[in-house]
Amino acid sequence: MTKSDYHRCYTRNEPAAKAAVKLEETLADVQILLTVNGRPMQVAAGTSVAAAMMMAGEPCRFSVEGEARAPLCGMGICMECRVTVNGVSHRRSCQMICVAGMEVVSG
Repeated sequence: MTKSDYHRCYTRNEPAAKAAVKLEETLADVQILLTVNGRPMQVAAGTSVAAAMMMAGEPCRFSVEGEARAPLCGMGICMECRVTVNGVSHRRSCQMICVAGMEVVSG
């Protein structure tokens, strides 16, 4: 493989980059309505449940000593972001995208 082949394979395609930015802007215009701890709220399409919880000012869960907990790692390893979603407990909020009508409760 020559240097120009490497460059062609691993350099971002300009039209694709523009399309990605346009899609991102379009998603930001779409609003999703969900419920967080009984309160309705709207978030932009593509927002994680963890981000929605933070925007609502709600903790994801409480420790055994009653301390409010929130996402720590943001990639599903620490389990600090667990919430109840649509009646299913222990869902990792940092790994879920908000969906219209979703009911989220601090876990």
